[in-house]
Amino acid sequence: MDDHHGRFVWYELLTTDRAVAKTFYADVIGWGSRDASTNDFAYSLFVAGEVPLCGLMELPAEALRVGATPRWVGYLEVPDVDDMTARLRRLGGSVYVPPTNSNIGRIAIVADPQTATFALVEGLTPRSSTFVEEACIGWHELFASDGQRAFAFYRELFGWQSASAEAGGMDGYQLFSTGGRTVGGMFTKQPQAPVPFWLYYFNVSDVGVAAKRVRAAGGRIMQGPIQMPDGSAIIRCIDAQGAMFALQGAHREQDAGEVPTTELAWAAKWGGFASRGRLIAGPEAQAKPEPKSQSRAPVGSTRRKR
Repeated sequence: MDDHHGRFVWYELLTTDRAVAKTFYADVIGWGSRDASTNDFAYSLFVAGEVPLCGLMELPAEALRVGATPRWVGYLEVPDVDDMTARLRRLGGSVYVPPTNSNIGRIAIVADPQTATFALVEGLTPRSSTFVEEACIGWHELFASDGQRAFAFYRELFGWQSASAEAGGMDGYQLFSTGGRTVGGMFTKQPQAPVPFWLYYFNVSDVGVAAKRVRAAGGRIMQGPIQMPDGSAIIRCIDAQGAMFALQGAHREQDAGEVPTTELAWAAKWGGFASRGRLIAGPEAQAKPEPKSQSRAPVGSTRRKR
């Protein structure tokens, strides 16, 4: 079986304004961008030098009409999208966009049985590299309705393995590995969380500096920076157009605008934990109105085609 089977190999931002998104992620993370449009479809790449990192496209009008909101989507590589889509259905998953040829390969937009959205890709064209996998995207985290059932689903579909938790880690956070590497974790979200979803952590050199840049660029820090056991730190954010993402890295520069767990009104929405690989319990915040969440609405059948 291909070494990349069941591994996250591509990431795509679905947004409402490509130009604004390019500026935001350039200011916050330092990504460049390159046009990769076809005659029929507008598409951009986030790049580091000449290396493609992630894709960028605007939400189709049909998706906006049914309530879809900006979000990041992770693509898992499989040897046969059609076969894997059929298997996913048999395991209780849903198919939002059936297998179709696109500008990045043969794809399908799907959801697990608990409605967390992700994508499948076969024959990825902008082939990601070890640079992308190890230096760009540092962690993948699933906020599930039922963490145990979610892990069983992904294990059956992709062959993911259970990874050993760190000593002192809290119960309920399931680390998973694929291709011999621990790449993420999943847990049962708090009831206050709106819907199950995947959260992707981008690597930065200094989380404190990045937090300031997020605010300056029009984004919001929903939690953090939070110090991790290995000395790094994380922040969970929403970009200028409403897409959730997270950042991780060293924490050399303190941010005067840090949102400590004790003051975080949205702590319950994130599960009340600082999680990346080892859970650190935080105080429960008092219930307050939550910001608009990512919709469960599918991306829509107007997805790009060759």
